[in-house]
Amino acid sequence: MEKRDRITGGFYGLLIGDALGVPYEFYKADQLPAYEEIDMTPPAGFKKTYPQVDVGTWSDDGAQVLCLLDSLLSRKGFSLDSFSDMLLAWYEDGAWAVGNKVFDVGVQTARALHAYKGGLPARECGMLNPEGKGNGALMRVLPLALWHEDRKKLVQDAHLQCLITHGHICNQVCCALYCLAAKALLDGRDAHEAIREAVAGLREIYRDMPEYERELEWSIRPGLHGRGMGRAMWWTV
Repeated sequence: MEKRDRITGGFYGLLIGDALGVPYEFYKADQLPAYEEIDMTPPAGFKKTYPQVDVGTWSDDGAQVLCLLDSLLSRKGFSLDSFSDMLLAWYEDGAWAVGNKVFDVGVQTARALHAYKGGLPARECGMLNPEGKGNGALMRVLPLALWHEDRKKLVQDAHLQCLITHGHICNQVCCALYCLAAKALLDGRDAHEAIREAVAGLREIYRDMPEYERELEWSIRPGLHGRGMGRAMWWTV
């Protein structure tokens, strides 16, 4: 498979997967239809999460991915201010939302973008909730992995893109690790190899970044085999 095909597949897979999940959002696993019945149009009798949303519509996840891609292409690289402006355009005007309609936004994201509109620097907006940990930065970060060749720059920008909405260091480290794994998949590694390569690469990059190194090893803990953790599942690398 050509690299261009992998990049295209990454974007299509993300947007289609996002749209597929929209009707089932917020349901518990035991409340969902059987696996073989899950489709863009849920089976008869299942109450869609957003009944007003058309079939095949991606959510804030997909829209923010496209905001990041748009910013990368227009600026020929990552700019936190440009990306933050794009997110605000999405939130207020529906930029990159299907039909320009925003039907869902996280509480922390909304609060951060309100602050950004009010003049707070983008680097500070994601820390309005100092302990705010969530997937709001992770869900949108894939374009960076498909853009960068330099892994150190990829990690740096993965950190930076968090700051506008989810600035906690844990979010930054998770986004960096995800990007390195996605980059390895793009380069043709299988899933297990990609994770091993991502962890090893991030450990190398973090040797001169003790705060980030501590967060990786003590919060994410990729090398923990589950000793003393009961039935908890941990990566083994």
